[in-house]
Amino acid sequence: MPALVIQTSFLGDTVLTTPLLATLAERGPVDVVVTPLGASLLRGNPSVRTLIIYDKRGRDAGLTGLRRLARHLRGAGYEAAYMAQGSLRSAVLARAARIARRVGFDTSAGRALYTERVPYRRNAHHAERLWRLAAGDAAPTPAPEVIRPRLYPAADDRAAVDALLRELPPGGPIVGVAPGSIWGTKRWPYIAGLVAALDEARFVVIGSAEDTPQAETIASTAPGRVLDATGRLSLLASAELIGRCAVLVANDSAPTHLASGVGTPTITIFGPTVPAFGFGPLAPGSESVGVEGLGCRPCHPHGPRECPLGHFDCMRTLEPSRVAERVRNLLSGPPVP
Repeated sequence: MPALVIQTSFLGDTVLTTPLLATLAERGPVDVVVTPLGASLLRGNPSVRTLIIYDKRGRDAGLTGLRRLARHLRGAGYEAAYMAQGSLRSAVLARAARIARRVGFDTSAGRALYTERVPYRRNAHHAERLWRLAAGDAAPTPAPEVIRPRLYPAADDRAAVDALLRELPPGGPIVGVAPGSIWGTKRWPYIAGLVAALDEARFVVIGSAEDTPQAETIASTAPGRVLDATGRLSLLASAELIGRCAVLVANDSAPTHLASGVGTPTITIFGPTVPAFGFGPLAPGSESVGVEGLGCRPCHPHGPRECPLGHFDCMRTLEPSRVAERVRNLLSGPPVP
């Protein structure tokens, strides 16, 4: 019987759900309820039979959209629904679809409607937590490759990146930088300084069109060595571009997880959040960087819009030279397996 995974959360969470999908696909067909943007990331994933779009902020908004989707799901004969997104709305959807077995975390907002509750392991990576929805809490600690995400850029994504990289002059290794985040305090303010410090490398700036002003500032620090790719690629093509980089430097945000999905070593910068929350990079050779010893850190599960204390020391005191040294170590080290 087929399984249903409901994942309508942030893009990074969608990437981290792919090990769960792979595990479930070993047992039978897997369908995924996902947002339109999330669906674009899962395109071509061999573990997914059908992507079911739930535009919860658009055409499917409100109770009418939820009921319509529940009716659509009702006749599919799902063996179980795995609640990778733990909101009450997702739980109501699975219940309204009359899926008898509903598996989710014991901390989720919708847990009262679950038939099975899996302990939310706060000391585990979120990819492992999601994987345990299928594997069970008693399963042994998985090998790193089991919980490493996988993304599958297609030929058109590769062609788009080929065309884009022709704009970058030949030279040293390519380092990706991703300056954006939807959470303002997660944005490290010194990407431009990092680029200026690493004069031996070429750079591509990765992000959405909203990140273009930052990309223009970054490019101005090193004319001829920086390619602005913001807003020019699909999500999977962005992942393909990250896959062409020797290293990615990113905030605690979706590009870190894209890099995990294509195996690019990543230096992830943590400010108001910390890797212990379970969202650090998973590609081999990756590491996390942050300012240790601040009594106010972490201050928020996601990252507030502004520093609650007004000083922003968790990002402001992390010098570009420190991150540049980490990048150089990765560039000069042995190839990552």
